[in-house]
Amino acid sequence: MQQDELLEIGGKTFGSRLIVGTGKYATMELMQQCHEASGADMVTVALRRMELPDSKQTLLDYIDRDRFTILPNTAGCYDAESAILTARLAREAGLSDFVKLEVIGDQKTLFPDVVDLLEATRVLAKEGFIVMPYTNDDPVMAKKLEDAGAAVVMPLGAPIGSGLGICNPYTIRLILEAVQVPVIVDAGVGTASDATVAMELGVDGVLMNTGIAGAKDPLAMANAMRMAVDSGRLAYKAGRIERKLYATASSPLEGIIGT
Repeated sequence: MQQDELLEIGGKTFGSRLIVGTGKYATMELMQQCHEASGADMVTVALRRMELPDSKQTLLDYIDRDRFTILPNTAGCYDAESAILTARLAREAGLSDFVKLEVIGDQKTLFPDVVDLLEATRVLAKEGFIVMPYTNDDPVMAKKLEDAGAAVVMPLGAPIGSGLGICNPYTIRLILEAVQVPVIVDAGVGTASDATVAMELGVDGVLMNTGIAGAKDPLAMANAMRMAVDSGRLAYKAGRIERKLYATASSPLEGIIGT
């Protein structure tokens, strides 16, 4: 793989631009198969779902930590204090310096509380965490998170688990203009075409869980998402044709004898 195709986050490089989750799978074995099929190098782990250390088996027993980078997730936290504590506990447990930072502000929509999110980002970044905040699709907040020390910004494409796809590509484009750190679309992807649309906008990656785990055939969808992210990235780099109001002949007449 060419160097410019590697995704760099916090000084670490990843060959895949797809990040996948660990929730909602029918079995742990299916989760393992989908992780492999997705081609992902990083998987999220919601810390509040993890079994106690004295359990016979934990979620981590089903993740090859030599193969995948663990991305601890503060899902379920509703204020900066609890998110900061959860991240610290993950690091103390030896999981990772990476953290997918979620501070939820509303139970119905699962939209982020951006005020507490910004505060938690400042604190954790100063403590050396590689902070990857889940945020709304607001270019102003994206810039504030970057200035606070976020290693990436992760705007939602749509509400978590909704499968609505990229609801507002305009604001995603504005975020790409506003920040210098990588932009990873997080939440809302329901099928492969959604992932392709996101990548064609120029984002650096896509994070998803329900889109794969909730599919009728999760293993097939994991494969589809892998190809969708790759093709979307390739199409973005290739450069689409200009949109025009009227037709343009595929076979121009200019230069043809007799015209």
